[in-house]
Amino acid sequence: MAEPSAQAAVQDETGLVARARDGDARAFTQLVNLYERKIYRLAKHITRHDEDAEDVLQETFLKAYEHLGEFQGQSKFYTWIVRIAVNESLMKLRKRRPGRIVSLDEAIDTGEETVTREIAVWEDNPEDRYSREELRAILEEAIQSLPPIFRAVFVLRDIDELSTEETADALSISIPAVKSRLLRARLQLRDKLTRFFKRKGDDVFAYL
Repeated sequence: MAEPSAQAAVQDETGLVARARDGDARAFTQLVNLYERKIYRLAKHITRHDEDAEDVLQETFLKAYEHLGEFQGQSKFYTWIVRIAVNESLMKLRKRRPGRIVSLDEAIDTGEETVTREIAVWEDNPEDRYSREELRAILEEAIQSLPPIFRAVFVLRDIDELSTEETADALSISIPAVKSRLLRARLQLRDKLTRFFKRKGDDVFAYL
């Protein structure tokens, strides 16, 4: 049986949102079931804390339900709830470490820049030393170590596979800012993984 097309999935989401706005609680529950794993994963990546991620998940869908009438349908429903989840996650971080969290709205240089990296020498092929599960765990730990403003962009673009435009909309930042932060996130990950595996020229992403 063929999987539904992307267009059919969007139409289904639109129908569920319309029914939920009309007071159909079951339709909203279906929306929660569709996206709760992604929202939890995003919250966990930003907060780096299981209980905080659970709280963010609950608050995100509670606020989405309370403000569903404000959703205009100009973007995907998922993009809208991502924006809520990111805000809730950053609020958690601010409460945990007041004054030390950089806002997603803070300006970041998005001009062209030359980044020079000195690549360490790896001793052997990472796939020869680690299982696929271990490599994923290593990458997960590296992602968790990114600053929140880079981590959110990386998760949305490279894990959830949102487009640059959708990511910019979800995070309320410009498209150039998305591109700049994604580049910096990837470079930081490359640097962390290179330091871990210590072999020149190999790309750990090829093994994942």
